[in-house]
Amino acid sequence: MKLLFAADIHGSLAGARQMLAAFDASRADWLILLGDLLYHGPRNALPEEYRPADVADLLNNYDDRIIAVRGNCDSEVDQMLLKFPITAPWQQVLLERTRLFITHGHLFNPDAHPPMRPGDVLAYGHTHIPQAEVVEGIICFNPGSVSLPKGGFPPSYGVLENGTLRVVSLETSETIAQVAITH
Repeated sequence: MKLLFAADIHGSLAGARQMLAAFDASRADWLILLGDLLYHGPRNALPEEYRPADVADLLNNYDDRIIAVRGNCDSEVDQMLLKFPITAPWQQVLLERTRLFITHGHLFNPDAHPPMRPGDVLAYGHTHIPQAEVVEGIICFNPGSVSLPKGGFPPSYGVLENGTLRVVSLETSETIAQVAITH
């Protein structure tokens, strides 16, 4: 199974289009959206092509292939535009030997995570900064931001394939960071 992760679209139609083109090209089985899909948030600048309703329409074309969680900028009004559920603060995906705990990052993050076993994956967004590393036995994975990257990083997304989590640049398709899932 191949998964593509994206976080912090923040209503950017340009970012959503690029991310979905990468999803289509990757032939991933599922698209994992880590929150902050439509609204830019009061602390962020407007992203390129800020068109939240159009982003919702575009994402709805993939509704049967999306697993999503709610970000701190997502609301019930956003849910009214989307065909797939986004109001859960976290989800879990069980792989054969690994648990993925999927969240936005404002409630659970590397500094405040739920009970996890060594080798479990904490997949989160929120910081807009890519991460793919083992911290105290937990695999911390942040695909960065599709539209408003921080820390000098390019817009990015994540991929889980063949036991490896990678953060990939939307602009160049180069790997920014990666970590193996150990069993």
